[in-house]
Amino acid sequence: MLPAQSPSPLLPRLALECTFSRNGMFDGAWWPRTRYLEAELPDLITALSAHCGRILRVGLDTSTWDTVPRSVQVDGLLVRIGRFSASGNTMSLSRGLQDQFVLLVIPPDTPAHTAAAAMAHAATPGNSSTATDLLHTRPA
Repeated sequence: MLPAQSPSPLLPRLALECTFSRNGMFDGAWWPRTRYLEAELPDLITALSAHCGRILRVGLDTSTWDTVPRSVQVDGLLVRIGRFSASGNTMSLSRGLQDQFVLLVIPPDTPAHTAAAAMAHAATPGNSSTATDLLHTRPA
């Protein structure tokens, strides 16, 4: 008999601003599948680390998630999680003290066409829309 295998991790639904110019309101967007942060965050951090370098800390809005742990293990490394409530639907990720980027976090129950439009706008260089505006973007 073959040993039971755990399901493969799903690729995160992620859109990043491709030039990394960091001159917009957001550096991209993430559309998690659930509100269970401990299940969603490791795959996101793994994907971002491959493109951007090691993520050391995450700051996020606590109201978006069912529970928010103080840290998660990702590829054997501890990633600390900071909590804030002032910026709904956003996530800050840092690689160092002064090296942060911001993602729009699209609620899991958002219709696919709305999520796709918001992700595309958040990943546009020089974007200046707020999270609220992006989440109410009508598809083109």
